[in-house]
Amino acid sequence: MSSSTRVFALSAFPLLLAALAGCSKSPDGEPAATAESRIARDAPDPQGEEAQPDAQNQGPEFPIIPSIVVPEIIGVTPAQRALESSLQSILNPVEGITVSPARCSTDGSLINEGGITEVDEQGKLTRNGDEGIFMINPDGSGTANFEGGLVRVNADGSGTINGNPSGGGDDAIITVQADGSGTYNGVAGLIQLDGKGAGTWNGDSGLITNNGDGSGTWNGPKGLVRVNADGSGTWNGEEGLVYNNGDGTGTVGPPARPVKMAPLPPLPKAGRFPPLKKFAPPGAPCGYVITLNDRVLFDFDKSDIRPDAASLLDTLAGALKDVKSTGMQVRGHTDSKGADAYNQQLSERRAASVVAALRERGTAQQADAKGYGETEPVAPNEIEGKDNPGGRQLNRRVEIFVRS
Repeated sequence: MSSSTRVFALSAFPLLLAALAGCSKSPDGEPAATAESRIARDAPDPQGEEAQPDAQNQGPEFPIIPSIVVPEIIGVTPAQRALESSLQSILNPVEGITVSPARCSTDGSLINEGGITEVDEQGKLTRNGDEGIFMINPDGSGTANFEGGLVRVNADGSGTINGNPSGGGDDAIITVQADGSGTYNGVAGLIQLDGKGAGTWNGDSGLITNNGDGSGTWNGPKGLVRVNADGSGTWNGEEGLVYNNGDGTGTVGPPARPVKMAPLPPLPKAGRFPPLKKFAPPGAPCGYVITLNDRVLFDFDKSDIRPDAASLLDTLAGALKDVKSTGMQVRGHTDSKGADAYNQQLSERRAASVVAALRERGTAQQADAKGYGETEPVAPNEIEGKDNPGGRQLNRRVEIFVRS
């Protein structure tokens, strides 16, 4: 007989007796109908017990779904270092006199640009050398192809990185958009973000999905966890199949056992990819530099201008008279042979000689002379511990910095 049938019998039987025999008494003197009714009223309801959890029966805590973490992106840093390194050496030795665009730092001082292949009138730098191929715009956007990796950065911080770990860069393929969305495929796994709080992460911890509205899933070492936006969810793991109804109740089973269970907290939104750091071009265009190799002006270890340099200085002075400038500085440089103090004095005397020669020819009246000794080489004086005569020759020079 079913439980519902038994309940019906217990409640209907005293009514039937009362109808047949009137108000008969129970053995303890209580009317039989009243006693049977009390038994029926106080009997537990099995269905009610299944629907309401025991106040002492607390359900298990759901595992916390990990946040999607964006790994640190090295970005243009290795390429920037390679670019800066490439600017410290001369790849194509230059004889005599050269004229090149000048670039200045934020404080207006001239930046040593030895080795730059080309800087156009708009300030775009192009460099093709042993360190790689660089095409950098004045706003920091551009591309770098070096040591097997390719970096492209746009002015808005978006870009791509096809990295090469052996080159000291990101061991990943990365695409970043200006709105913070993008993908990362590297040592940390595969990460995709929409920039609005949603994303996925497939890595060592399993597959994590964040829907951006407080809901998400995690299929990992703890099992399969699902969190819904309304606080409900499921967990199929070490506790078996767990249901959270989102209203303070839930079940654990099978067989399903009712338990108390607090609603699940919403998942925090996934993060965004930070904008890629842009290149730092070596200063802004600020004029040009005329470089005079010391052999066209001076004898070895001398500061008196050679007589055969007169025609060259005549031509140079004539050109400078027609140039509109806001300032001019003549800068003397030496190589590293000899004492530092001696080289400093020699560089100062040579710079002063050039200023005097130009003034005699009616120009450079406001120019000042400054010596830098051996402190600003444009080529290595030594290579792997051996003397580098070609580099030393390039370092012995006089520069005329014409500021525009």
